[in-house]
Amino acid sequence: MTPRPPAAAVLLTWIALPVYVWQGLGVRRRTRRMAPPANPGHVGHAGAGEPLRLLIVGDSSAAGVGVEAIEQSFAGHLPAMLHAITGRPVTARIAGMNSATAAHIRDHVVPHIEPRDFHYIALNIGTNDAKNFHSGRRFKRDFGTLLYTLKARFPAATIIWSGVLDMKDMPALPFPLNRILGVRSRLIDHVGRVLCQERGALAPAPEWRPLAGNFSADGFHASQDGYREWAANLARYIAGLEAGDAPPG
Repeated sequence: MTPRPPAAAVLLTWIALPVYVWQGLGVRRRTRRMAPPANPGHVGHAGAGEPLRLLIVGDSSAAGVGVEAIEQSFAGHLPAMLHAITGRPVTARIAGMNSATAAHIRDHVVPHIEPRDFHYIALNIGTNDAKNFHSGRRFKRDFGTLLYTLKARFPAATIIWSGVLDMKDMPALPFPLNRILGVRSRLIDHVGRVLCQERGALAPAPEWRPLAGNFSADGFHASQDGYREWAANLARYIAGLEAGDAPPG
């Protein structure tokens, strides 16, 4: 599990808040703004047998920001890879929203997703909570109640949270902004993993590496290679669950 950042490091991020605002505005002006690809809402792969039903929900990573076509995104790769590994048909409902936080998904997205009998929910959320300087206490409330909302609406589904990439490794962020947001992202990741343990969700190890080629042109979102690596690791994880393997940890 990601260790909680020392209290002194978290306090320093608050002291450095003016630097965060100044550098953050500069990054926002310089960074290419990328729209999500056209999203049909559902993707899938046919085959014989009972289909695996997925819900892919969350922020811009669920929406596929960073690539030109939904097939190149996490939501496009995951069903194809699961189908290739298991041989089963796979259907996926995509509900990704650019710039969403845990509270946005809880209040404005999940209530509008049809109550289907999903087997797995791939939950990609938390980066915007870190970027927006949400406190650990606020994220605990927002993410914790999001988990409750998902479990109440889709009681048979296994929730798998992607965690939060350490933002110190994002190419778009200059020093010291990357260090400030690195602490904030590690705080959010730690709080989220504790909540997953407490509330019956799974949180596997980070699913893609922060290599230069795994980032898109904006230096913030994943590229096609990044989404492919992320989806491949999660597909193997889900296939292991389907085979009866106990999840790590």
